[in-house]
Amino acid sequence: MKRNYTFILLLVCAFASAQNINDVLRLSGESSYGTARFQGLNGAFGALGGDLSSLNINPAGSAVFNNSLLSLTGSNYNVKNDAAYFNSGSSTSLNSVDLNQIGGVFVFKSTNSSTPWRKVALAFNYDLIKSFDDDLFVTGNSNQGIDNYFLDLANGVPFGPLLIQDDEFIEEAYLDIGSNLGFVDQQAFLGYYGGIIDPVDFSDDNNTDYISNAKYSNVNQNYSQSSSGYNSKFTANLASQYGDNLYLGASMNIHSVFLDKLTQLTERGFDADSEIQTITFDNFLRTQGSGFSFSVGAIGKLNETFRIGGSYQSPTWYRLSDETSQRINSDLADSDISFINFNIINVFEDYTIKIPAKLTGSLAIIFAQDGLISFDYGYQDMSKAELRPGSDASFASENNFISDKLSTVSTFRLGGEYRIQALSLRAGYRFEQSPYANGGTIGDLNGYSGGIGYNFGGSRLDLSYNYATQDINKQLYDVGLPTPASITNKNSVVSLGYTLNF
Repeated sequence: MKRNYTFILLLVCAFASAQNINDVLRLSGESSYGTARFQGLNGAFGALGGDLSSLNINPAGSAVFNNSLLSLTGSNYNVKNDAAYFNSGSSTSLNSVDLNQIGGVFVFKSTNSSTPWRKVALAFNYDLIKSFDDDLFVTGNSNQGIDNYFLDLANGVPFGPLLIQDDEFIEEAYLDIGSNLGFVDQQAFLGYYGGIIDPVDFSDDNNTDYISNAKYSNVNQNYSQSSSGYNSKFTANLASQYGDNLYLGASMNIHSVFLDKLTQLTERGFDADSEIQTITFDNFLRTQGSGFSFSVGAIGKLNETFRIGGSYQSPTWYRLSDETSQRINSDLADSDISFINFNIINVFEDYTIKIPAKLTGSLAIIFAQDGLISFDYGYQDMSKAELRPGSDASFASENNFISDKLSTVSTFRLGGEYRIQALSLRAGYRFEQSPYANGGTIGDLNGYSGGIGYNFGGSRLDLSYNYATQDINKQLYDVGLPTPASITNKNSVVSLGYTLNF
């Protein structure tokens, strides 16, 4: 009897669909998560400081604290995706709850009146900078079936090396082809034994032309994508106040990444004379790894009313590993096709993603004890993002694609706070420019926030609501199905935070 067991084999990084511009964009940008006060002002804290999550914008912010404190924040996340695809619409939503921020700062004031260094602050903070929890469903009657995906990849691939050898299991052949010939040949193998495509000439091992076994003018597609995971950041920060008007700081940041993503496609509604009436094609991706970055910044008091700030966020270097697995079936699939399943795992060689550096300039207006208005402007050149090693031909090609497609990103954050004795009312706005040069594949992001806080003296309780929306044109697969689904992504976050002074 045929055995079903797990294979794990290194797969060469040739045209790995899990390692491309989408990974760069997934890891770029930071959502306005953090403390509830930070979210209430939509992250406009570059010239303010005095909040643990403000260290994500300007590491000089911890020197603004007058005393030591601890802070923690929990949030409820709601993600809603409205999708339009070939004149059909669908909508999905997902709720999750997480402890997204916890940290503390220790302030040491100078007792030497002759030194201009008034105090030193040492801070440690954990922030969830991006949640990957998401749920998407796309449905429609398309003239572009999944057979085009396999045809686009298979055409040009010799047929002979795809054939299963004597006494070889189908799953062994699948992994062996992926390891030795690469992703493209592996997908050609999957399309052939999945019954989706056939060679034009079975008798010619050098055949490189393929045809589809599916007949349709339009085919009904149901596509779902579910993901979970996070990009988090642990920050170790040191900052100091020099004189009465200058704050300087630096941070080291350790990033942690984990992602599970499952995509499932079902096609039905083929022509009546088509030998194929149903196709299913599922893909699972697991990405995990870590990253490192550092930042430096300064805040200056021009007078009692105006503050300015500036910071530099270094490139973030992520070291990542990918595991992928697949399932396929159709009316013409090989009888053993079920043995290629999610227990058969492709393990890719580790790779690196560089997210470019970011510059931020900030201005704040302080109205004594009555409140404040704060503005941040961020600049990042996403065309300089890179996949490495650059010696990999597919990565070099993808880096050229990234350089051509992506552009500079400007981010604006505006926040305000109004105080009525112990009560604080907050509101904010965020605009983030599309990373694409054409502005179309991913649209501009617009976000709005509001919040309330109450200071008990020795502690503070904060509540915030944050909403952001962005339009995305998403191709279901990288090749073969060029018409994208139009997605409107809406994120709502309700956060409750507690701060204890000591």
